[in-house]
Amino acid sequence: MLTEKVVFITGSTRGIGLGIAKAFAKQGSTLICAGTTEEKAKDVAHQLAKEFSVPTLGIGFDVSNPQECQKAMDTLITQYGRLDILINNAGITKDNLMLRMSEEEWDLVLRTNLYSAFYLTKPALRQMLRQKYGRIINMASVVGILGNPGQANYVAAKAGLIGFTKSIAREYAQKGITCNAIAPGFIQTDMINALPKEYLDNIMPSIPIKRLGTIEEIADAAIFLASSPYITGQVLSVDGGMAI
Repeated sequence: MLTEKVVFITGSTRGIGLGIAKAFAKQGSTLICAGTTEEKAKDVAHQLAKEFSVPTLGIGFDVSNPQECQKAMDTLITQYGRLDILINNAGITKDNLMLRMSEEEWDLVLRTNLYSAFYLTKPALRQMLRQKYGRIINMASVVGILGNPGQANYVAAKAGLIGFTKSIAREYAQKGITCNAIAPGFIQTDMINALPKEYLDNIMPSIPIKRLGTIEEIADAAIFLASSPYITGQVLSVDGGMAI
């Protein structure tokens, strides 16, 4: 069903984004891999093309910059003539307690994690409306549902993505376009693996399943939502039960 679909994934040079890219590659999709640097994005795209024998394109750009987002979208449309699936996955953290958080830390996280979805979804929708088909998946977080101390900027961005998802879903439900969000919990990535053991030990009691999630489990959720024409406006929590 996803064979030859054109899939644009931001933040796809490592971690969850790379795992999602591999999952779509296994489906036979055409991939646009986006990262902060052109060299890294093209390298990942080349590796995926070699491993899975699918067409790929690597694009390096700043997702917090609206002009660069528009240019990236123009590039992929020129190359492939369509865009079927947009996955707004790019994100950063600049954690700090609220009274210590600088305006720069607040602004950079909001621009990268939330504004970027607006910058890319708007031109993507124009193309999807012409096609009368599209799937948009936004990467939220369990903390966007529950909150988290020391992450007011990150939580605000992820909670904003959830509201954004529901609004887009309502606006375009009758146009063949769905919009959903995935809210991962604590997933076993390099960033999580670098945390002190005692920190993870403190987190584990809050996870009913009593383990970290895997990148593959998030990727499976993305494949599921991209394949579902009758699911829209939903937040799929993949968090081991944290948000129950």
